[in-house]
Amino acid sequence: MKKYTYKLLALAGIAAFVMGCLSGCKWKGGVDAAEEGQEAELSGCLQIVGSTSMKKLTDCLAESFMDKYPNVSVTVECTGSGAGIEAVADGNADIGNASRQLTDGEKAKGAVENIIALDGIAVCVHRGNTVSGLTGQQLADIYTGAVTRWSELGGIELPVVVVGREAGSGTRMAFEKILGVEDRCDYANELDSTGAVMARVASTPGAIGYVSLDVVNESVKTVSLEGVEPAAENIRAGSYLLSRPFVMATRGNISGQRELVREWFAFVYGGEGQSIVEQIGLITVSDRR
Repeated sequence: MKKYTYKLLALAGIAAFVMGCLSGCKWKGGVDAAEEGQEAELSGCLQIVGSTSMKKLTDCLAESFMDKYPNVSVTVECTGSGAGIEAVADGNADIGNASRQLTDGEKAKGAVENIIALDGIAVCVHRGNTVSGLTGQQLADIYTGAVTRWSELGGIELPVVVVGREAGSGTRMAFEKILGVEDRCDYANELDSTGAVMARVASTPGAIGYVSLDVVNESVKTVSLEGVEPAAENIRAGSYLLSRPFVMATRGNISGQRELVREWFAFVYGGEGQSIVEQIGLITVSDRR
């Protein structure tokens, strides 16, 4: 009888131990673990193609997004705004980056404009240039060839070297549209990236170029436009002449995209994404989902 009693007690102890372990596992790996694992469960590849001006922002967003979702791979290819929108419209990319508003023709092909940030286009010159400010008309005159020497603007006796982006660039389209000089610019150099424009201006006395505000560094000198400096607070206030949207276009509305794309935009428009936008020096936008 004692042996039988001991066996019952032993079995009861084992059962209690097992139940306790199961209970502990449920507490540790049940709802809490599921919630913790939700981010890691998202997987797949997200392909983003387009604007070189948006490379810095997109790279930072992609890095943070992949840190949050370790099973996700985000590839970023900088081919220019026009090529990015075309890739999305043709179904060859998830997202097309454009540093300008979409055209009616692009929208007719199914591309949807999702504005994720606002940017300023900074006008930069060689650091040795003594001109510190221009009017919008003077800038237009420079780019259309009406002004060819800096001395005409009170500067040094040097020829103006007009530097800009290649045809199809979102930055070029936005710049020319705002100034009203579409198809009338007389470029000495048409370069295929923001970095190339910066490098050419930095190394060429007399050069003038335009780049996204967030990439400006000490290798060049920026000039004011209509007495307003290219700065985030001025763009936000609407007082700086050259500002444009940063667009991540999709084929159809965000709500109709696959889960990975929807989660990307939830991240970009959320607190983490807009904090990155702000840290880079761009202007945040309200949630436009």
